Amino acid sequence: MTATYTFDVFSSLDGFGSHTGDWGGYWGKQGPELLEHRLALYDAEQRMVFGATTFRANVEMLSGIVESEGLDPWVTRMKNLPATVVSSTLREPLDWLDATVVRGDAVEIVAKLKEESEVPLRSHGSLALNRALMAAGLVDRIQVTVFPVITGQTGVDPIFQGAADFDLELLESRTLDGHTQELVYRPVPHG
Repeated sequence: MTATYTFDVFSSLDGFGSHTGDWGGYWGKQGPELLEHRLALYDAEQRMVFGATTFRANVEMLSGIVESEGLDPWVTRMKNLPATVVSSTLREPLDWLDATVVRGDAVEIVAKLKEESEVPLRSHGSLALNRALMAAGLVDRIQVTVFPVITGQTGVDPIFQGAADFDLELLESRTLDGHTQELVYRPVPHG
């Protein structure tokens, strides 16, 4: 049996994964329901998978935050999950409780992880990595949390720019805090 791989990503309505504006985290739209739901998602046993760029960004972002002063509980939980970091540039030890650097082809690494892992795999962010994994047919679920904003001027990191064409089968949907949408899809190559 192979482990399920979920590509988990935050997005503005216009498809950007982050911004350079003054929106703040979650584009300023987080609420208690979103934060509780995220904690429940990350409370399950799973292994995180990151590309080097996202891993570096997470470590940099989280290093300046004292957990008791503002780290959201789901982020604390994510940071304490075992992680595989696909990178040819990072070296251990890493500033992450249980992270391992694996060098080589990301598709081969994740295919092997899916075969060997006893727990589901999840990647939060890592856009280029996940576009390559989608093209290789290794992503089982795309979980997109869509925040009610358009970041036409300040949006960066277009989530699916350069991705292959996919049809999406909607598996789940929910509204959080009355305005944020979580959509879970099964990607199927188009054509």
